[in-house]
Amino acid sequence: MSEKRSMSRAEAVRLRRRQQTQKRTVKLSRPVARPLPTITSRESYTALQTANQSRTRRRYQTVFSLPGVQIHMPTITMPRFEAGWRLLSFMISLLLGMALYLAWTLPMFRINAAQVNGNQRIKTDEINAVLDIAGQPIFSLLPSELERRIRSNYPEVSSANVSLELPNAVSVQVVERQPVLLWQESNAYTWIDEDGIAFRPRGVEGADKLISVNALAAPPHGQPTADDPLSPAPYIPEDMVRAIQFLAPKVPPDSKLTYDPHYGLGWVDSHGWQAYFGSDSKDMSTRWLVYQSLVNSLLQRGIYPVFISVQYSNAPYYRLSQ
Repeated sequence: MSEKRSMSRAEAVRLRRRQQTQKRTVKLSRPVARPLPTITSRESYTALQTANQSRTRRRYQTVFSLPGVQIHMPTITMPRFEAGWRLLSFMISLLLGMALYLAWTLPMFRINAAQVNGNQRIKTDEINAVLDIAGQPIFSLLPSELERRIRSNYPEVSSANVSLELPNAVSVQVVERQPVLLWQESNAYTWIDEDGIAFRPRGVEGADKLISVNALAAPPHGQPTADDPLSPAPYIPEDMVRAIQFLAPKVPPDSKLTYDPHYGLGWVDSHGWQAYFGSDSKDMSTRWLVYQSLVNSLLQRGIYPVFISVQYSNAPYYRLSQ
């Protein structure tokens, strides 16, 4: 019998399995040299940019298809800017505060005196004294308030316009009232313009051209205008001013225009009697014609009354001496 006997079928199968097991063990013991697949993020560029701007921290995980292998991406933390609108508001407030401080303290913004134009009788120094703005910052002035001061202290000013200009210029444009009447009453006198506004006389220039009226009592005051709340109430009605202007040229040279609270405006006629025409301008031209006709009729009849009134043009009357 030979030394080499042929292996049985069972032995051949066991030998083949043992060889396969040895090969598998050697294969597993070798290091894995296969390269890792390329990692591609599924997030778009816009999504990543939005995520970076967000305040919420996010974690990203990617699972690869390697059997038994799982890789965790490191956590990405972006710095957050916490300033926002609070810091911006603080900076704006700080700048505004500095601007206000400089506006109130810098000498270049302080007023020396106002430049006044249009004044003829009121002195510029008087208007500046009323304004009282010397040394004040221009930002603290209100033109409407300055106009009110001028109009309240000087009724002879019919309008005042105040304008401000940086850094420290104040311009005042005034319009003064023009007197037409010299109203004398109880040993005092005042000037009155065509609107019936009374104001203090200033100077003597042009005073000889004013119509002089001797008042035996205070007249009824006129109504203030609603269009100009700063205008004072008229001392006499505007209608009376027109009546005075109509009668003034007809006063005899040696007489003087007089106001009586009961009979109105009149004078002592050259024939010696008192003549009165009322105090309003309505039908004043008619009253004058009636007066002339009545005087002619009386003189033709040789009648010399002591008093004639045409206050009512449809009912004139005269009175004889007793």
